Amino acid sequence: MHNPTCPDWAEALLNGFSQIFLQRHPLCGLLCLLAILIGAPALLGGALLGGVAGLLTAQRRGYPKAERQAGLYSYNGVLLGLLISQHFAWSALVPPLILACGGVSAMLVRQWLKYAAQPQDLPAYTAPFVGLGWVLLGTMAPATLALIEPDTLTVLAAPLTGLAQVMLLDQPLAGALIAVGVLLADRRAAVWSLLGAIAGVLVALLLGETSGAVLGLHSYNPALAALALSQARRQPWLPLLGIGLAILLTPGFAALHLPALTAPFILSCWLVRASQRMLRNPRMDRPFESP
Repeated sequence: MHNPTCPDWAEALLNGFSQIFLQRHPLCGLLCLLAILIGAPALLGGALLGGVAGLLTAQRRGYPKAERQAGLYSYNGVLLGLLISQHFAWSALVPPLILACGGVSAMLVRQWLKYAAQPQDLPAYTAPFVGLGWVLLGTMAPATLALIEPDTLTVLAAPLTGLAQVMLLDQPLAGALIAVGVLLADRRAAVWSLLGAIAGVLVALLLGETSGAVLGLHSYNPALAALALSQARRQPWLPLLGIGLAILLTPGFAALHLPALTAPFILSCWLVRASQRMLRNPRMDRPFESP
């Protein structure tokens, strides 16, 4: 719904930040922006530039206004702006790179929306961010984690750090702001996202991945999967299945020498949704059978 107190462009941009967590809620987006300002202020400029690049590309190319206002063309640009600002030393080439990636991500989302317009079709989620992120980081060596001896408070705060890691942040305070934003937008989604993050932390601790657990690296994908699949209100097994799949899929990307980014979340949700679709229509796996 349009907010009369907020200009169209500002509402669209804030919705872009909230769409990272699958919400359309300007206040949630504002809290996500504030989380970046507190957790990693050096990344804020890149995030804003990426979001604006996606929005301007959508406007210049005449994409539907309702989709622009919902932030659907901005959130991948925000994530790409964060990623580029975090991994590349600042130079005159960085802003054009962010602008280009933000624009390309908006065009990819538009093509996805054109060909996946039905409710049963697989959503794009953050696929443009992951695809372009792999291209950008393909030549970079993976970072090694320092060993951390966590205290009780650090472990308790780890699920919030996991929420922050969705936006490449590692501060529990940033995660707390994000949690409040999602809570304002959708209480059910907020509860499920925290449950997913907690599950990721517990499994990582059980496997002895202490450093990754307290940094939230094993919890942000199950948090996103739980959040996305919690929309089916009478099917709690869906987010639980998404949490499990995201946790299982995450180590595979390390084995492939690929940064996981949000790929485990995307794949887990696609697998659950595709399975639902096949169960609703069991004849889909027999396309050559005569009626």
